[in-house]
Amino acid sequence: QVQLVESGGGLVQPGGSLRLSCADSGFTFSSSSLGWVRQAPGKGLEWVSTIDNSGSASYVDSVKGRFTISRDNAKNTLYLQMNSLKAEDTAVYYCKRGADWGQGTQVTVSS
Repeated sequence: QVQLVESGGGLVQPGGSLRLSCADSGFTFSSSSLGWVRQAPGKGLEWVSTIDNSGSASYVDSVKGRFTISRDNAKNTLYLQMNSLKAEDTAVYYCKRGADWGQGTQVTVSS
């Protein structure tokens, strides 16, 4: 059974940084586009970032210049480096590969 397992969430002050990781037990990691999606309290799902199998990345406007998505194909792991965090970044962050989703990791930005 394919599993995506996120880690790295937590409580951070505004302006702080976190790095999320997503470990993938599947067999198609290196050839797949991968992404991060978040859900803020009381709101719907919001796409955050995608990285394709060539390493090309795209971001929602609200995180451009602050978040960086990356991948390590040797480790089957996806990352999201989040800097200059804001209260509005508070959400559960999910990694996804196609129709497969992780369980999510909570990120709370608060003083």
